[in-house]
Amino acid sequence: MEETRELPKLEKKLEKMTIKELREIALQIPEIQGVHGMTKEELISALKKVYGIAEEPKKVGASLREVKSKIKKFKKLAEEAKQNRDFEKYERYRKLASKFKKRSRKLAKLARMS
Repeated sequence: MEETRELPKLEKKLEKMTIKELREIALQIPEIQGVHGMTKEELISALKKVYGIAEEPKKVGASLREVKSKIKKFKKLAEEAKQNRDFEKYERYRKLASKFKKRSRKLAKLARMS
């Protein structure tokens, strides 16, 4: 007779959890092997299979060229705001440029993987 085992309760979305939290959950599930050698993405994928959560393709958005043009635009706007001594706008544009830099790295990583 098959024993039904209770899976650990998920407090928040898997993507929002730290790798440490994901490992703690994965270690409680015997079907998942090699937990400490897995990356965060691999852990999330393995946990989704066990919990029966459908994996949706990642939405990355724009092309790398579009993202890089936005980075240039925000860097230019930040420089203009700095020259005009509007440090509130400068900080906002600088953070937006940084956000798009991260997005461009993500796009480049996905391009290498496929």
